[in-house]
Amino acid sequence: MEKTVKAELQSFLSILPPVDFCCLYGSTLHPNNHDKSKMIDFILGVENPELWHSQNLKKNVDHYSSCMKLLGGGRLITQVADKIGVGIHFNPFVEWNDKRYKYGVVRMDNLVRDILNWERLYISGRLQKPVHILVDNLDIENVNSVNLRAAMSGALLLLPSKFTEEDLYAKICSLSYEGDVRMLFAEDRNKVKKIVQGQFDLFQSRYKPFLEEYQTKDLLRSLSSENHKANMSQDCGLSATCSLVSFLPAMIRSDMGMKLGEKKSLSESGKVIKEVMIGSREEAAKSMQRVLKRRVKISSVRQAVSGVVAAGGVNAVKYLATKVQKAWKSWT
Repeated sequence: MEKTVKAELQSFLSILPPVDFCCLYGSTLHPNNHDKSKMIDFILGVENPELWHSQNLKKNVDHYSSCMKLLGGGRLITQVADKIGVGIHFNPFVEWNDKRYKYGVVRMDNLVRDILNWERLYISGRLQKPVHILVDNLDIENVNSVNLRAAMSGALLLLPSKFTEEDLYAKICSLSYEGDVRMLFAEDRNKVKKIVQGQFDLFQSRYKPFLEEYQTKDLLRSLSSENHKANMSQDCGLSATCSLVSFLPAMIRSDMGMKLGEKKSLSESGKVIKEVMIGSREEAAKSMQRVLKRRVKISSVRQAVSGVVAAGGVNAVKYLATKVQKAWKSWT
């Protein structure tokens, strides 16, 4: 990222209360994105959202909808995010220095839990795709390696024995979109393809360590390369399948185990652990896919309702209209 762009983004952060984590995501990262009218998207992680919103209301009251600032302030904003949504409050259409911003505020504990467990597969889904981290006081980038490894394992379960590197990143990208109600009417039908093709180099650098790790473990092989994009093959045997499932978050494995059954075994450290009983690769893939789709669907519905309540009527309609317009263009 260019120094001037980075400085400008950090300058926007200076008008907000301090945060423990901040990353930039979305189309802003697209190297060929020259549309200055698009919103610049941030995720902000803070220790105490209620306190943070109360401070921000004093500094930037115009960032919030009328109902949020009049009816309950920081407490109501946080309650709507936690009890109705998935723990994150978004302020869209924030105008500053001739640019338009949208930022979502999430409690750090919730951020870490979703990264490690895919509780909501919402923030974790964002962080499976390329992001640019501007603030990282708690080394979330390192914590997120668990999320990236799990995402690649889940994607591989859904891919055939031979595939391209682009296929892999598209499948990773789709993990947190399949089941999302917005994809039915309010998202570009080619969204995954555009994300992967527009940010291919960023996906490569993000997942390179895990590609190398899996090749060392003989789970993956690079067959050839065209235009710096690899053609790959993977071991689809039962042992390899069990290895991939073992990299999925414990919550996902537990839900899979409720359908497929579980068995107890001893780890290398002597600890009793539960393993999903896997009869075939296809069975494991279908079970995981059902679990993820259900989780994504519930989260997307909750966040959609929360967004309407928090943003207020005008902003909610405005944001939805923008999304639907983009979706309509992709279908026509």
